[in-house]
Amino acid sequence: MNNHKCSTSYKKPRGRTKILHCIYVVGFMDLFGVSMIIPLLSHHVKALGASPIVAGIVGSTYGVLQLFSSTIVGSWSDVVGRRQSLLTCLLLSAFGYGLLGMSTSIALFVLSRVPVGLFKHSLSICRALLSDLVSEAERPLVMGHFNAASSVGFILGPVVGGYLTEHEGGFYTSAFACAAIFFVNAGLVWLLPWGDILLHCNGTNNSSKSVSNGCSSKSSHGLAKTDLDPEVLKKHPRPFPPEPVWRQLSSVGSRIRMVASSDMWDLFLVRLLMAVAIMLYYSNFSLAMEERFALKPKTTGYLISYGSTLGALAGFLVGPVTQLYSNNMATLLLHSTLLTCLLISLYAAAQGVWQVLLTSTFFAISITVGRTSITDLELRRGGARASGTLIGAGQSVTAVGRVLAPLLSGVTQEFSPCGPPTLGVLLALVAVGVLLVRIPKWNKTGTTKMATKIE
Repeated sequence: MNNHKCSTSYKKPRGRTKILHCIYVVGFMDLFGVSMIIPLLSHHVKALGASPIVAGIVGSTYGVLQLFSSTIVGSWSDVVGRRQSLLTCLLLSAFGYGLLGMSTSIALFVLSRVPVGLFKHSLSICRALLSDLVSEAERPLVMGHFNAASSVGFILGPVVGGYLTEHEGGFYTSAFACAAIFFVNAGLVWLLPWGDILLHCNGTNNSSKSVSNGCSSKSSHGLAKTDLDPEVLKKHPRPFPPEPVWRQLSSVGSRIRMVASSDMWDLFLVRLLMAVAIMLYYSNFSLAMEERFALKPKTTGYLISYGSTLGALAGFLVGPVTQLYSNNMATLLLHSTLLTCLLISLYAAAQGVWQVLLTSTFFAISITVGRTSITDLELRRGGARASGTLIGAGQSVTAVGRVLAPLLSGVTQEFSPCGPPTLGVLLALVAVGVLLVRIPKWNKTGTTKMATKIE
């Protein structure tokens, strides 16, 4: 395993703190813009004349494209560097949302979802960049803060989007506003001090062999960047010409094969099981609250907003919790998975609204900690050089969950309003069983085959 640790001179650098805050802002604005649009998409496509079936098919386009592109784009960011890949994703996403703002037909609507589905991976690349910048011990804290900032954007976005839709042409205004936000994000990324990022990452570990454009002691061309003058690096953060396209494709393919052939199936299986279980919890939440407790949609909306707000705030708890566990992320993942399983079962058996409120309170915290810990474990076991590939692969696995969860929810709802969460409990129990079997093996082997291959 690649120990991506900071030297003492880089533990609390002022310049690096500013860089981290800029990346947090990018994450906030990203989900702020996206969440302005998401609640309006189904209404808009129906307004264009689509039937419910066509609307469902069109709505699934984004998820299917994300499923296949997440790993590829993540791996590409390892090959060409975070700056080039992040700028490309932001600009093409802005183009897609701008095209959405001009969609006056179903065909144009579908076309606008293609660049977004293929290249809306800016958050994943930001996470990979954060993992490049910080030490292994700092990573959960920084990831937690980034997730919290992004979640706040996701909470505020629908409010602004709903306000804009009250005016004539509100959807188109929201779409163009989202495109403008992504252009602003691209400008912010362009203005980041990439020379300083390179120096910070080199200072993190001169022996590291991460291939991101600012984070390697050796470039992809085999030249030692640490041998260059620091002032030159500041002025020229990318002093070498980009690799040929065929070589980039070859590198991307080899990295994806490493992930596919690695002994990390257990972590990806746990991620899939828990993703489906959590989505089943939320899948029929509004309908279940109405059928089980006669709650009005307005009250249910308040309950959902309460859980979302707690989920955002829980990001700030990740750092203290990991310190409490002495950075034993495997044990933290096991305990958070157990807690999530227990809370879903309590929700399924709840006899009153107060029990649902109680489970929602701790559920938001448990899933936030669980997501951060499983991402950190993937990066630890896979090695620092493949951070983009691993994060992208994790997003692909989650995308599979998004495809499976609605189908499973629809089938189980035929039997009971509590059917989806009950199935979620069973899947979470399977995830707990996998962790109980595999964690002792992780502790014995220490490193995985993939980490050895990548090093």
